[in-house]
Amino acid sequence: MDKISRHPRLNEAIAHLSRLIATPSPSREESQTADIWQEWLTKNGVENVERLHNNVWAVAPGYNPSRPTLLLNSHHDTVRPAPSWTRDPFSPDIEEGKLFGLGSNDAGASGVALASTFLELKDNPDLPFNLILAITAAEEVMGENGMRAFLPHLAERGLTPDMVLVGEPTGMQPAVAERGLLVFDGVTEGKSGHAARNEGINAIYRAIEDIASLRNFKTPEVSEVLGPIKVSVTMINAGTQHNVVPDKCTFVVDVRTTDAYSNEETVKLIQDCVRWSVLTPRSTRVHASVIPDSHPLVQSAKALGRTPFVSPTTSDMALMHGIHSLKMGPGESSRSHTADEFIRIDELNDALHLYPQLIKGIIL
Repeated sequence: MDKISRHPRLNEAIAHLSRLIATPSPSREESQTADIWQEWLTKNGVENVERLHNNVWAVAPGYNPSRPTLLLNSHHDTVRPAPSWTRDPFSPDIEEGKLFGLGSNDAGASGVALASTFLELKDNPDLPFNLILAITAAEEVMGENGMRAFLPHLAERGLTPDMVLVGEPTGMQPAVAERGLLVFDGVTEGKSGHAARNEGINAIYRAIEDIASLRNFKTPEVSEVLGPIKVSVTMINAGTQHNVVPDKCTFVVDVRTTDAYSNEETVKLIQDCVRWSVLTPRSTRVHASVIPDSHPLVQSAKALGRTPFVSPTTSDMALMHGIHSLKMGPGESSRSHTADEFIRIDELNDALHLYPQLIKGIIL
């Protein structure tokens, strides 16, 4: 630890993260790690630890409804291990300053560092806002029992946060924006006929015309932060045999949305872009997220020498529509969902130091 001193909670953080790594927690099957989180928070003096499904959360003492609320959030579910792992993904081994294991980088280190920060600050009377800690589930699949259930639960309790610090691997740099997502199932109808006699109406040709329109899709308004909406046709299927003109063509469209238009507005723009095809969105819940540069969370991060950037990946920020959120955590996104995933011990140590500084630097 040459640059930053060893944090007094580092050994405890490593032990807790190691225990989480050793306990499989694939999305929708995180009950055992939820148990561990409940036990750990209670053992460390957090009163009234609550649980909704596999989401574990707590409100810091002295909650005052007249003050704004900051939510500290990360997730404890993981993807399933890839076949290319060369070591046991559930064995928390430390080698050459790296802690290996599934979920170490995405997003166990962030969750452990944020929770340790909550312990450090929960009784601080000088904070001008309330603190809530939430270690949530099903983030990797944006499941119905993760953030999609948790935020409405908070709202029912009158605890909707005003701002959120989301722990994800970003190299402890502040991600101020990420795109939303729409996936469309496209269906183009034609009329079957014999290919030799040039009969029928070829559904593929109609689909090609619409796909060309989607490829050239543009909107009058463009996001200042995220740029234009990105449209990609990623799958296509048609035909039954070589001599039959196909009467149906199906395709899939991947649309990365921005804050220039709501998802509902974007659906209408995409549907109006095509002539022959019916485009049906699978969901509109994954929204683009942008936090203004002037927001206190961003300003505090910049005061620490951090550099804001636009994240290429999607997180639970997409489900926090209408709430300003900043994504920042130890580790690197490039390690997420890869074999032999790891977090560097010095990255965890840095987060334990930087998170409290970031939060205490928020000026409302």
